[in-house]
Amino acid sequence: MACEETDKALAELLRKLPKASVTVAFLAFWAFVLYLANRNSALSKSNNHFRDTPAQQTSQDRQTPAKQTSAQGTRDPQKAFPPPPPILKASDHINDGKHHLLLCATGSVATIKLPSIISALSTYSNLSIRVLLTPSACEFLQSQSPEQPSLASISHLPNVDGLYLDADEWRKPWVRGDSILHIELRRWADLMVIAPLSANALAKIALGMSDSMVYSVARAWDTTGMIDAARPGVRLPYAAVIEGVEDARKKGIVVAPAMNTAMWNHPVTKRHLDVLEGEWNVRNGGWVEVLRPIDKGLACGDKGGGAMREWKEIVHVVEERLGLKSSDEKQRKEDSEAEGYVAADRR
Repeated sequence: MACEETDKALAELLRKLPKASVTVAFLAFWAFVLYLANRNSALSKSNNHFRDTPAQQTSQDRQTPAKQTSAQGTRDPQKAFPPPPPILKASDHINDGKHHLLLCATGSVATIKLPSIISALSTYSNLSIRVLLTPSACEFLQSQSPEQPSLASISHLPNVDGLYLDADEWRKPWVRGDSILHIELRRWADLMVIAPLSANALAKIALGMSDSMVYSVARAWDTTGMIDAARPGVRLPYAAVIEGVEDARKKGIVVAPAMNTAMWNHPVTKRHLDVLEGEWNVRNGGWVEVLRPIDKGLACGDKGGGAMREWKEIVHVVEERLGLKSSDEKQRKEDSEAEGYVAADRR
């Protein structure tokens, strides 16, 4: 009797099993659909976060407190980083009547000479300076000593019309029609000066790398003189060979290498320098002028080659290449000419 009841129960279970399987499969299917929906929603939020990151980083990076440098704690972030400069459109400055200097610095201790260079050039009312720094160069200008003022204070020096960091290239996600900052800086500049040019920067420029805005500008430079025409009343610094154009001129890049003596003596440095001093050099019809370093005691304690040229010499090169004349010099020349006319009349 028990066996008969067991057989009946088993038969009943087998009849219900297909229905149960269908139900389980149905529930499993919709559970999987809900899982996929939740997963896609999470990924969408994550992607939106990363798309928003560049714009957020611009303000955050400029206001991130620097590392502690004293017992008082971190420096005031508002003093360490200036606000982003206005959006640059080179076409807005074609007829401003000024010479345009793009002054760059890379990761070398000689970056601390940047304020001296700017201050010396501030006497020229017909000069506009835009400063461009690599991330490592910024580390030398965080108000940690009197000769190392903050970036904010540098941005307020006379003639400085903008100070740019890598974050400024991506203030917001780019869309068609937006300007591209490293291209606008190239178009704007009459002369690009990289002082100091570190060993790393030398290698990257020689190899055509462009992973920072300084290198992007150098990589996008008009090497022929046929893309960026001279602005009205502005004589570009270097001769160019352009068919059908007499006395053609073009823009150029002046670099002042600065590095440890061992780095300077390294064989790979010579290889990279040969690129800049070879076909690319202005003496050979190129667009690069190299101000070779000098021998002196270095900040690291070594003594030998690799020190950046004296900042006053770099200032002199800028003055010569851009044909700068201060208002005082112009006035002295005009006074001298006037005296000459008076003397001639008396004779």
